[in-house]
Amino acid sequence: MNGWPELEYGAWRETHATLHRWLQVVGKLRVACAPWVNHSWHVSLAVTARGLSTLTIPHGARAFQVDLDFIAHELRVLTSDGGVRGMALAPQPVAAFYRRLMGMLDELGVRVAIARKPNEIEDAVLLDEDETHRAYDADAVTRFWRALLQAERVMNVFRARFRGKSSPVHFFWGNTDLALTRFSGRRAPEHPGGRPNLPDAVLRDAYSHECSECGFWPGGEEHPEAVFYSLAYPEPPAFRDAVVQPPGAHYSRELAEFVLPYDEVRRASEPDALLLEFLQSAYEAAARLGDWEREALEFDVRPQRRCR
Repeated sequence: MNGWPELEYGAWRETHATLHRWLQVVGKLRVACAPWVNHSWHVSLAVTARGLSTLTIPHGARAFQVDLDFIAHELRVLTSDGGVRGMALAPQPVAAFYRRLMGMLDELGVRVAIARKPNEIEDAVLLDEDETHRAYDADAVTRFWRALLQAERVMNVFRARFRGKSSPVHFFWGNTDLALTRFSGRRAPEHPGGRPNLPDAVLRDAYSHECSECGFWPGGEEHPEAVFYSLAYPEPPAFRDAVVQPPGAHYSRELAEFVLPYDEVRRASEPDALLLEFLQSAYEAAARLGDWEREALEFDVRPQRRCR
């Protein structure tokens, strides 16, 4: 076993739909309480050794965080003055999850009001009214988290090769994807917007500067295949016609990005090397065709000497 779990979207689609909405409830706590950071970096969740976490969220002079444990399948709310509340992650409607989490926060004296409309989901029911989505396959959620863990590990190796402005490797609950963004340092043309149920102002802030973005996406209703992806904004001329390695990678005109199927990585004899080849190759196409000042932005791709 190489540590990369099987992740077939069709086998856990109902659980994914429920978990997606639960994560929106949790993530919106950061939107409500954390200071705005450019590119919406303040709203993301962090991959942990047991699941996902908001990490520290300010609340007046206090702080709190919400941890989702995908080994024990528990949610825990922790406060900086020692408060703790928890609940089991088990089949339950989104509305029940919402009420229980908000109730625990109230008990701890952490009163937070969030926007109840889900983001980036078509025709979505308000989170506190959704009685339909209630599936929770614990084994499937653990596999999803383990895929995130592996992807994050390799993406952090890739991140370390860049000395320019770069995002952390972080999880965006709006689309359930793990993302990493590198910037050239130049302003970008205004993004046209148009993503369903996401304010155009958010997209314009996210893509305010020229960038190369890569990540991992577990699949969804319209595109069920789990993939690694790499895109450029603005997309340079001829980017979509670039030769990107490994051979299993290709440009999706529907998604407007290069993709490498997750299964290609999972089944490879050297998954880490294959994924790094894709991330590096797609970035180089964006940087070369976009005329980035690469010598000023990149480290040598060879292993860097550790400081001791």
